[in-house]
Amino acid sequence: MKQYPPEKMRNIALLSHSGAGKTTLSEAMLFSAGAITRLGKIEAGTTTSDYDPDELKRHISINLSILPSEWRDTKINLFDSPGYMDFVGEVRSAVGVSEGAVIVVAATSGIEVGTELTWGYAEDAGLARIVFVSKMDRENANFLKVVDQFRTRYGTRCIPIQLPIGAHTDFQGVIDLLTMKAFMGASSDEAAIPAELADKAQELRAQIVETVAESDDALMEKYLGGAELGQDELAAGLQKAVSEGKIVPIMVGSGLQNIGMRELLNAMVDLMPSPASRPLPLAEGSAPVDSEPKPLAALVFKTTADPYVGKLTYFRVFAGALDSNSQIWNSNQGAVERIGQLYMLRGKTQEAVSRVETGDIGAVAKLGATVTGDTLTVQDKAVKLSTITFPKPIFNVAVHPKTKADLDKMGTSLARLTEEDPTLRVYRDPDTAETILSGMGDTQVDVAAERMQRKFGVGVELKPPKVPYRETITRSVQAEFKHKKQTGGHGQYGHVMLELEPLPQGSPNEFENRVVGGAIPKNYIPAVEKGVVEGYKEGVLAGFPVVGVRVAVYDGSFHPVDSSEICFKIAGSQALKKGLSEGGPIMLEPIVKIQVTVPNDFTGDILSDLNTKRARVQGMNPQGDINTVEAEVPMAEVLRYATDLKSLTQGRGTYVLEISHYEQVPSHITEKIIADREAEKAAEEK
Repeated sequence: MKQYPPEKMRNIALLSHSGAGKTTLSEAMLFSAGAITRLGKIEAGTTTSDYDPDELKRHISINLSILPSEWRDTKINLFDSPGYMDFVGEVRSAVGVSEGAVIVVAATSGIEVGTELTWGYAEDAGLARIVFVSKMDRENANFLKVVDQFRTRYGTRCIPIQLPIGAHTDFQGVIDLLTMKAFMGASSDEAAIPAELADKAQELRAQIVETVAESDDALMEKYLGGAELGQDELAAGLQKAVSEGKIVPIMVGSGLQNIGMRELLNAMVDLMPSPASRPLPLAEGSAPVDSEPKPLAALVFKTTADPYVGKLTYFRVFAGALDSNSQIWNSNQGAVERIGQLYMLRGKTQEAVSRVETGDIGAVAKLGATVTGDTLTVQDKAVKLSTITFPKPIFNVAVHPKTKADLDKMGTSLARLTEEDPTLRVYRDPDTAETILSGMGDTQVDVAAERMQRKFGVGVELKPPKVPYRETITRSVQAEFKHKKQTGGHGQYGHVMLELEPLPQGSPNEFENRVVGGAIPKNYIPAVEKGVVEGYKEGVLAGFPVVGVRVAVYDGSFHPVDSSEICFKIAGSQALKKGLSEGGPIMLEPIVKIQVTVPNDFTGDILSDLNTKRARVQGMNPQGDINTVEAEVPMAEVLRYATDLKSLTQGRGTYVLEISHYEQVPSHITEKIIADREAEKAAEEK
């Protein structure tokens, strides 16, 4: 593929709800542009963008794919991003390196949850947009109904610039409302506008003229003066308005029938902004770059890990050019990186190139320190670009290795996975000693586990994380234990008397020495404390750690020959256990603060569901059509809340939570937890 200047490039993200037809659409565009010679099919696993084994198995896009093609002497880099919102990190990456977006929506279903979310991402990033209504060849396809949805939801800036000819089995082509010409079939043969659509086409064209005129003062003045806008003026005005986000054109077609693809490619070239129009997105606090030509500035937006090829780093050049076999500076890590062979990618195929110019997309293998979000630049003129922001993971699972061999490799493979996907996080829970994998949803973590097996040969099981319960006492109590053994020769003797006292909620454990008169020699007191501290690790109800207890050793006795540190350690531990049993032991559970943000229509369902989870609603904050519900709820009740919320709100809800404090577990739930722990221990012993 030849090199293009920034003015002759387009970087465009394909965004949609899952199943709206992005992958089929991208395949048809590549075919129409001559980048591929045959149309692949999702069902057959032959599409250019979906090549990962997980994608072939599930028939959904999981990874971001880069799909370059050449059209009318312009290079178009398409980013086919997943529609399934568990993989939102890939969508954010695509949006972060694009100037424009094509939001794909099915003519049969209209605006869906993913449509709303991706529209919001594009809006926040200031991307120019085209809405493409796909699947016009399906039953119940209704283009004008979808147009009305967009105009109702997002305003009159959404205007159709095409009209379909027929629908379902009768879908034949599209009418270009700017030129008032019809284009029929996959080959876009020019034809006359069907008589039955002529009036509607004229009505919609008048709407375009009026909307374009409203977007520009000079055109508005001419329009109000009664003069007709020329074809060139209309096209230029539309291009400017689309680039500025004042107009979102709505187009139509069918990827499966390859109808409307040439027109969509033309619109990308004619209406979408080029990389040359985008200012350098410098990180906050960076000094402006005034020198010309600007120094190298490339943003790493994706990383893949492969056990055979190694790490592959994807980057977008925002300024300057990156050469093969060179040295660059990573301004985030403060490290020199050696650049080997550069590649341009189309799906899984790699084409070796000597240079990647401003505005273009490339990849390089085996960088050492570089991770997603880093800036590649030159050391003497270093710049730092604003990084891509990824949402925090909200869905947790505990990862358990299947065998001892898997345990040895698990840590390394998890680290490689989190390097690939910034929305995955791995940490060890100090309270439960479990390795926790956090992501955006159950599908994402399931895919991560399958990748560990396939890529790194590591078998793991995913389970709900254990809840870090605690135990404490409710009343002061005294306990005594005498450790005494005589086995011939030296015996064992340690005798301690403890006083246990509950402390206020959230207080750490305390230990005091109140022994007077040498009842226990001073050199044995640390051993008593050690026994007590070890005893804190396992309570008497279900074996959870003990908190909020002050223990004072106030008396005891010793033997001048048989006493030793180990004897007093055992005595201290056993006296504590006895005291805990007699001190009105209770279990404590972690309570989390949760903020659930949902459309107003779902507020009632959310409140009802929270009530079934023993939650206490603290308040509600309505803002327009959105409501934020704040509540306190036991952690045990919301371990799978990401899945519950998705189901309750059709994917429209979001939430954040943080641990707040501990509270007593209700007695009926305590009994169940104790029974579960006993069953768990019995299973482990087998």
